[in-house]
Amino acid sequence: MQRVPVLKLGDVLIVSIQIDLEDQSVLALQEDLADAVVDHGARGVIIDITAVEIVDSFIGRMLATIAGMCRMLDAQTVVVGMRPAVAITLVELGLSLGGVRTALNLEKGVALLDHIRSATP
Repeated sequence: MQRVPVLKLGDVLIVSIQIDLEDQSVLALQEDLADAVVDHGARGVIIDITAVEIVDSFIGRMLATIAGMCRMLDAQTVVVGMRPAVAITLVELGLSLGGVRTALNLEKGVALLDHIRSATP
């Protein structure tokens, strides 16, 4: 099983998913990311899914779970790079990813995180 790397940039963690996600790799990512948020005191997490072509209901729910988990650990999450086909699939599966912020690309995701964090005391 391949693991998804978690990169640190200041107080933001960047996760760029470049592999086909399987259930085990998503569960490992959830655990790795929780550990990294705590270890680094991260205030923001960006999950880049530009390379993800297909999602199923499990992966969609796990993205929402990861965002919720990060929020509980005091880190805001933004999912970036969602392809139209992925967005359509998530909606068709009834997974609106409520509470998960999204941005079109990494640059806009960083700007959104900056805006969120500047508005939070």
